[in-house]
Amino acid sequence: MLELEALTKTYKTGDRALTNVSFAVPAGQVVGLIGPSGAGKSSLIRCINRLVEPTAGSIRLGDTELTTLNGRALRKARRRIGMIFQEYALVERLTVMENVLSGRLGYVAGWRSFLRRYPQADIDQAFGLLDRVGLGEHYNKRADELSGGQRQRVGIARALEQNPELLLVDEPTASLDPKTSRQIMRLIQSVCREMNLPAIINIHDVVLAQNFADRIIGLQAGQVVFDGAPSELSHQALTRIYGAEDWAQVQQTNELQVSEAELSEAKVLEGL
Repeated sequence: MLELEALTKTYKTGDRALTNVSFAVPAGQVVGLIGPSGAGKSSLIRCINRLVEPTAGSIRLGDTELTTLNGRALRKARRRIGMIFQEYALVERLTVMENVLSGRLGYVAGWRSFLRRYPQADIDQAFGLLDRVGLGEHYNKRADELSGGQRQRVGIARALEQNPELLLVDEPTASLDPKTSRQIMRLIQSVCREMNLPAIINIHDVVLAQNFADRIIGLQAGQVVFDGAPSELSHQALTRIYGAEDWAQVQQTNELQVSEAELSEAKVLEGL
């Protein structure tokens, strides 16, 4: 379980990104983190894995208080947190398999990683994960030969190769078309359920969050202004998060896009 208590982040410029953020994410729960640009979503994710240093508050993963860790202890704790990036963060010249195996860098000796000589158990696990994300036959391709959706699948497999206790996902669908976005969100949802992994997904697409997250947390100016089930995300709640808008019209437009994506998926399945 991940537990945040009164998490606060103020940058050196004086800008406060987060103010007294408190919530817990139990095992297996997928949280959709929504809010306008500048609301603090990315700062929150980066505080959890200590890429950004919190100013105050507590971050606990299981029995470990992450905010007090440094050096080797922090590196060891980070192995427990899988990160999936918006821009994939793959090494383009390496193969799919090599990129997935980089998820074991925190576990293997330096000479093994330098020579790319990973234990057979790690290699076997990587093959299994590539099969799970639908890329088993692409293991020997270079990363720069893949589509955006395929690259994101490699990123998911790499994060899972760490055997993490938590997934942090930063805008996984920002560069993808609607159909591929749904496939990626469905994949993240399903692996979290299979592995009983808690996950926080920073996402701009509210409809995707409602369809694939178990819980929605809305940030506004660094504070939690909504925390509830996707079905509870009313027009009033959206106004608290994003400000005044014709949310009924926005929702109709988004639902039409979802329907078109689902129809496209159905046609593909019919052709199989």
